[in-house]
Amino acid sequence: MTKRRLRIVTIIALGMLVGTMPLSAQTRKVQNRPYIDLRAWHYGFLFGLHVQDLELVHNGHVNVLDDGTEEAWFAEVPSYSPGFNVGVLGEARFTNELSLRIIPTMYFGDKTVEFFEQNKGIGTQQTIKSTYFTVPVDVKWSAPRFNNYRPYVVAGVVPMLDLTVKKQKELLTRRLDLCFEVGMGCDFYLPFFKLIPEVKFCFGLPNILVRDRSDLIDKNLLKFTQAIDAANSRMIVFNFYFE
Repeated sequence: MTKRRLRIVTIIALGMLVGTMPLSAQTRKVQNRPYIDLRAWHYGFLFGLHVQDLELVHNGHVNVLDDGTEEAWFAEVPSYSPGFNVGVLGEARFTNELSLRIIPTMYFGDKTVEFFEQNKGIGTQQTIKSTYFTVPVDVKWSAPRFNNYRPYVVAGVVPMLDLTVKKQKELLTRRLDLCFEVGMGCDFYLPFFKLIPEVKFCFGLPNILVRDRSDLIDKNLLKFTQAIDAANSRMIVFNFYFE
């Protein structure tokens, strides 16, 4: 999936979330599960899809070969591959509008980094497979409930642990990461459970690129790390919660 197509899909998803809000706002209806939001603590589970990205900062490093020629390498993540995620949800109610959510989640996915040399036009690529264990801590602000829906916005921090970091590759990323996330969703109150579609955007805060490549046996791969100053993780997440 190209980044342009993903932006279109994201806009459509946001439009669907927003567009559903006025549909039932014409007349009052009987509320399903009217007291579910009054509990001090409630829980559920989730599954969803996501895409992973890396924001790379280049430095224009020039690598001089043994024959005296020069190389300048650049890298990018040109397209997205969808992964999936599963987790559990615990939510503590503070007020009618505010609540605190803790959402232990596993993410299974990958990102493909393409490298190209600006003068020769040659290139290679590296697929970075990542299995993240995360514990997002979010603050959720909900609008007043009307009939059987209730929109909300959410923001928080996400500690992340990558369980599948592999060495001896072109780029090496750190196991630990910390993201800021923001998103929106809508609670839909069905007769027997609550369904919550949600979209979130995650922005990595620290630089996760490992520049000390003492792990490399093939020193020819060092040029790819030397060409990059920093790498920050990014994710777009589509979740479905069931409570």
